[in-house]
Amino acid sequence: MFWKMYQEDTIFGDVTSSTVIPENLMAEGQVIAREDCVLAGAKYIKKNLKKLGLEVYSLDDGANVDRGTVVMRIVGNARDILMVERTLLNILSRMSGIATETRRVVERVREINKNVRIAATRKTLWGYLDKVAVEIGGGDTHRWNLGDMVMIKDNHIALVGFEESIRRAKGVSFTKKIEVEVEDEEHAIRAAELGVDIIMLDNMDPDDVCRIAKKLRVYNVIIEVSGGITPENVEEYARCDVDVISMGYLTHSARSCNFSLEIKKC
Repeated sequence: MFWKMYQEDTIFGDVTSSTVIPENLMAEGQVIAREDCVLAGAKYIKKNLKKLGLEVYSLDDGANVDRGTVVMRIVGNARDILMVERTLLNILSRMSGIATETRRVVERVREINKNVRIAATRKTLWGYLDKVAVEIGGGDTHRWNLGDMVMIKDNHIALVGFEESIRRAKGVSFTKKIEVEVEDEEHAIRAAELGVDIIMLDNMDPDDVCRIAKKLRVYNVIIEVSGGITPENVEEYARCDVDVISMGYLTHSARSCNFSLEIKKC
C-alpha cells in the first residue's frame, strides 16, 4: 500500500521540490500529533522510509500520544522527505484513527463485559493495514482473508440451503473453524445442533441477542454478534453473554487523526 500510494503521488516526480529545493540539502522533518490519539502505523512507515535512505526515529505503535507530541523524526535529503510527506501522513492518520476508535470502544465494553472481544470485519479500505490498526488498538482482526475459515453467509445459504451448506462445510480440514451467519433463533439453535464452531447473530436487536445467546450457552459454540453495531449501541450488546462483537464501523467510519509534518534544515 505504501509504495502504491507513493508511486501514484510521484509518478511524474515532485516538480515543486525539484525546482525550489537544492539537490543536496539535508533536513529533519518532525511529524506532530495535532490531537490526542493512539499512534498506529509508525512501524510500517519507518520500515518503508528506510528503503528511501531516510533515518527515522519514532514512538511505538499503540502509544497514547497527546496533542503536540512529536511522534516521528525523519532525517535525510530534503527533497525525499517532502516527496513522501503526504503518503506517510495519510497512512499514519487513517491507521491512528482506527486504532484510537478501537481502543475507545474496547475500554468502554470491557467495563461491562471483560471477556468479550471487539473485532473488525472485512469492510475495509486498505485490508491488511486497517486490520493491523484494529489490532494495535486492542481489537481482534477477525479473518485476514477468505481462506482463514469457512464462513457461511446469507448468499451461500441462498444458493445451497442452510443445512446443506453446513453439511458441505463439515468436509473441510479440521484446521479450519466453521462459522454460520443466522438471523433468527431457529437457525441459531439448528446450527449449534449441527456442530458448527461459531454462530454469528446478525442484524438483531440487543434483546433478541441476549435471549438467543442464553439458549446457545448449552452448546459448545463461540457466539458472535454483528450488524449495525456502533459506539452508540455497543454497550447494549456487551451486556449479553456473547464472546465476540464485530464492528464494520471500526474500519469504514472511524475518523482519521490529524498529523502534520514540519521541516527544517539540518
